[in-house]
Amino acid sequence: MLPDRSTTLYAQPGLPEFQQANADLGRSFFSMFDATMVLAGIFGICGGLKIYYNWQMGKDRITADVAAWFFAALFMILTGPFLRTLFGL
Repeated sequence: MLPDRSTTLYAQPGLPEFQQANADLGRSFFSMFDATMVLAGIFGICGGLKIYYNWQMGKDRITADVAAWFFAALFMILTGPFLRTLFGL
């Protein structure tokens, strides 16, 4: 069945809508990127304090704690660039 002239056809959003969505994503992404950096710093400080406390209390086996906190902070730091390349921002 072919549409007649009185039928209104709706298409997908055009280029202005996609550009607006890209700008909105860019604004919210950069604030989230800053938040991940702050969280990585907080996790690093908390981990460092916990490891220092355990070391001062005489615990000799702190290598697992050091590795766990280090890689947690590294993961938080690398999440931002990964998402930036994933979304093309």
